[in-house]
Amino acid sequence: LFFCFFVWLLVLLSYWFSSAVFLYCSDDHRDLHSFPTRRSSDLGATGILVLADGTIVWGRGFGATGAAVGEVCFNTAMTGYQEVMTDPSYAGQIVTFTFPHIGNVGTNDEDVEADAPHALGCIVREDVTAPSNFRDQKPFDQWMTEQGRIGLSGVDTRALTRRIREAGAPNAVIAHDPDGAFDIDELLAKARAWAGLEGADLAITVTGHQTKIWDSGIWRLGHGYAPVDDMGERPHVVAIDYGAKRNIFRNLVKAGAKVTVVPVQTSFDDIMALDPAGAFLSNGPGDPAATGEYAVGVIRQLLEADMPLFGICLGHQMLALAAGAKTVKMHQGHRGANHPVQRIGGDWDATEGLVEITSMNHGFAVDSATLPDNVVETHKSLFDGSNCGISITGKHAFGVQYHPEASPGPQDSFYLFTKFVEGLG
Repeated sequence: LFFCFFVWLLVLLSYWFSSAVFLYCSDDHRDLHSFPTRRSSDLGATGILVLADGTIVWGRGFGATGAAVGEVCFNTAMTGYQEVMTDPSYAGQIVTFTFPHIGNVGTNDEDVEADAPHALGCIVREDVTAPSNFRDQKPFDQWMTEQGRIGLSGVDTRALTRRIREAGAPNAVIAHDPDGAFDIDELLAKARAWAGLEGADLAITVTGHQTKIWDSGIWRLGHGYAPVDDMGERPHVVAIDYGAKRNIFRNLVKAGAKVTVVPVQTSFDDIMALDPAGAFLSNGPGDPAATGEYAVGVIRQLLEADMPLFGICLGHQMLALAAGAKTVKMHQGHRGANHPVQRIGGDWDATEGLVEITSMNHGFAVDSATLPDNVVETHKSLFDGSNCGISITGKHAFGVQYHPEASPGPQDSFYLFTKFVEGLG
């Protein structure tokens, strides 16, 4: 019996030492200097996460070296880590993956949503292992290094996720140094000095800068994202790029549209000069109220011109702002590929009340209490009741908070692309 207890104790201790150690050292409890930088080498730590409240999380760094400051969030998806890291909506954020095995299928040149990663870094439970997938082209940790993104492994991601759920998404600095030498005072000051996402217009930093025709369809094994040739007779959709994922454009093409992508600050006159049958408002990062200072006016002009509109994520929020509603910063946000959304509002016929399992990534939401009388709430989250969809009465204009293109995630909501394109005539 004693031998069994001894073995159990050794296993427990080895597991504890292989994990990152949470050190709660806010000003209200103890001096930061009671945890000098040498503790990192004592623990074998080469990475660190320093929260603005003084919380310190040690881990094993991978990917690029250096430090980056942003908001720490968590994503519950079991797949699609490369799509998550390259999604422009994650600009300014450090992603905690709740699924423990990240990197096990490697990376490739196809599973990306933008030309470069936009998430600042990621936090994972297990060390990145050698990839095992027939599509793999490069190990995830090597990809992170080449892309200049910092990773932190060996972290108790369940405890960190619980911390975010209870206290909200914190500002923090993630850092990696192979020697484990960190100036905690400097990192803490950097975390506390960062202004955060509220009030930040990040769409302007991630948007494309040229007007271009989008001609590729969805991915097929052996074909990749092959171009679509029959664009001539399709209804023309002008897509305003607030920080769009590529698979949104591909799904618009799949639904039957000819798509022209324009930068975020494109004027109403320039949009109309392209002779669109409808306009699409894309996803993107940052505070919708900040981006709305220049974008809402254009959307209102499009509404006044009876232009059909479809918005996703930030585009949905922008449409709501243009209609007279307000947006709010969420406590923790919604990020994952398993979020239940219910159809509501009375215009669904037999499918009223149906639940869609959706992919989400947002830290702001439309405040349902501020929706004007001519705006109908069409979807709501079954996690917290927050708004997930609107439709404007008398207009062919609607938006959803979630991502019907998934990437990664379920494809319950592709009907929205079809609804929009088929309604263009």
